[in-house]
Amino acid sequence: MNRINQFSKIFIVLIFLTSCKTTLNEDKPINNSDVNINENTNSDSKRMEIKFSCGENRISEYLNDGWTIIKEDSQEKICTWKSVPATKDCDMEKDKGCKITKPDKIGEEKIYLLEK
Repeated sequence: MNRINQFSKIFIVLIFLTSCKTTLNEDKPINNSDVNINENTNSDSKRMEIKFSCGENRISEYLNDGWTIIKEDSQEKICTWKSVPATKDCDMEKDKGCKITKPDKIGEEKIYLLEK
């Protein structure tokens, strides 16, 4: 009976030890099927991203220099800020804590992706 008890304990321990799979030092190839790699990259082409804000637009300088627009995007941007008193009786000169800064002029920021 004692031998059967010892045999069953050893058998259970062996089952636990062999059921765990180790993955130490295994080199498995990584399959990145979602990644699209363009191998036809031209080393002569250059890309640049430029931004113009608040009515400033000098894109024609770059277009005349041989750059072409690949992508154009625009976003709303705050051009200037102004300080106003928080209440009617607030003196902004003496009490800096009652001064509120809020947007004054809102413009547009254009983002260009250029390629040459």
